Amino acid sequence: MAAKGKRENIGLKCSECGERNYIATRNKKTHPAKMEIKKFCPRCNKMTLHKECK
Repeated sequence: MAAKGKRENIGLKCSECGERNYIATRNKKTHPAKMEIKKFCPRCNKMTLHKECK
């Protein structure tokens, strides 16, 4: 019997234009802080900081 996963799906929103571009997963137990990653934003057409949102 498999245990329920502790990973949750999160959306990543561009900090410049505000568009949600990516969906990622993270483990709430080991990484309680909100995630921030530099990724490519197709709307801004450049690398921007993407922050976690629901």
